[in-house]
Amino acid sequence: MTKTTSYLLLMLITILAGTYFYMTCCSSCGIPVKEEPVKEAVIAPVTPEVPEVPEATSYPFAFSEGDYAYNENDNYNFNASSSSFLTPISQKVTDGITSLKGYLTENAGKVINVTGYYKSDETNDTALPNLGLARANAVKNHLLENGIASKQINTMGKLMDGMIAQDGTYLGPIEYGLDDEAENAGDELQALYDRITADPLVLYFETNQAAINLSAEQRQKVADISRYLDKVPGATCTVTGHTDNVGPSAPNTRLGQGRADFAKSYLSQNGISASRINATSKGESQPVDSNTTEAGRSKNRRTVVTLNK
Repeated sequence: MTKTTSYLLLMLITILAGTYFYMTCCSSCGIPVKEEPVKEAVIAPVTPEVPEVPEATSYPFAFSEGDYAYNENDNYNFNASSSSFLTPISQKVTDGITSLKGYLTENAGKVINVTGYYKSDETNDTALPNLGLARANAVKNHLLENGIASKQINTMGKLMDGMIAQDGTYLGPIEYGLDDEAENAGDELQALYDRITADPLVLYFETNQAAINLSAEQRQKVADISRYLDKVPGATCTVTGHTDNVGPSAPNTRLGQGRADFAKSYLSQNGISASRINATSKGESQPVDSNTTEAGRSKNRRTVVTLNK
C-alpha cells in the first residue's frame, strides 16, 4: 500500500468516526436539533346539501278536434283542498272560452269533457264524490255563465297524485277534451232518472246545522241529480222538508220549509243552480215511521230531493 493511499484511508476513517461520535453523543448533550415543522392538514368546509325543490306541475287550457284547436299555458287555478277556482281568470282563458263557445254553437253534436284533478291527501268538503269532480263542476258553472249550454258539458274527476303545488296552489288541475255526444245519451238519461226516482236523496239534519255530512252514496246521488239537471233543459228538482208531529201543525210546516230552504242553499253551493231547485214543505203530514218513538220521529225529520221532468 502506497503512502498516499494510506493517507486517504486514514482520512476516511477519521470522518466516519467523527460522524458516529456526533450521532451517539452530541444528540443528548443539550445541543438542540432543529426539527421540520409538521404541517396541519387543511380540511375544506362542508357545504350542507340543499334539498331540491320539485318544479310545480302546470296544465294548459287546451282542447282540439280535427282542424280546430286552442292551446294556452294558462288555466283555472285552485288552492289545495279547495273547489273554488282563483280569480281573476287570465285573458287567455277568457279568449279560449269565447272560442270554445263559438265552436260548440256551430257543432251542436259536440261536447266538451271537463276533468278535474285531485290528490288523495286533499280534503273534500263538498257534496260531490271527490274534489276533482267538484273542481270540474266549478269550471262547468263558469262556462255556463259565459253562454255554453250545459247539455254540451260533461264533468268528471280524476285522481292525480303526481300534481305538485306552487306555494299551496295547483296550476290548472283541469283537463279538457272535445268529443261527439253519445248516441245513446237519451237512454242514459232515462236510466239516470229512473234510478234517482226509485231511490231519492234523503237528508237528515236539524235546521241549526251549518253543514251536512254526506255518505259516499249520498254524494253520488247529488252528482247524479246535478248531471241530470245539466243535460235536460227545463228539468228541476224539488226539495221537500218534513217534520215529526211534536208541536202545532203550522209551526211544523214552517220548520219543514226552513229545512228545505237550508238544503236548497246547500245544494246550490255545491254546483246545482238555485233556479233548478224548488223548496217546499209538507210539515208533519207525510210521516214515514211512527211518531210514538224517538227513532221513528228522527226518521220523519227529513228532507227529500226528487226530480221533475
